[in-house]
Amino acid sequence: MTKRILTVDDSMSMRMLLKTSLTKQGFLIETADDGEHGLARMCEVGPDLLITDINMPKMDGFELIEAVRAMPEFRGIPILVLSTEFSDDKKARARSAGATGWITKPFDPDKLVSAIRRVCP
Repeated sequence: MTKRILTVDDSMSMRMLLKTSLTKQGFLIETADDGEHGLARMCEVGPDLLITDINMPKMDGFELIEAVRAMPEFRGIPILVLSTEFSDDKKARARSAGATGWITKPFDPDKLVSAIRRVCP
């Protein structure tokens, strides 16, 4: 079964890069441009995996993760953070909010796909 992935990032170029890279690997990709839009899209598309940036306007990635985890239908969905941030404090905060894993930008497409397959078999 093809996995549906929602990517949330305020950078249009990053959304397009993710969509291109992951579509080539057979994933269905949905996108959102900030946390608020991402939360609305979660309910619209019911993805198998959420990939989110941290630094975004309106609602940042931490707030998005917390909001998704508060929704019973998405408590078990894997959430990967894809960010330029790499501090241990931010990684710990993301884990505390409910993130499953962390990948630092710029990303290696093969490593990203490997991480996706690990958390979303």
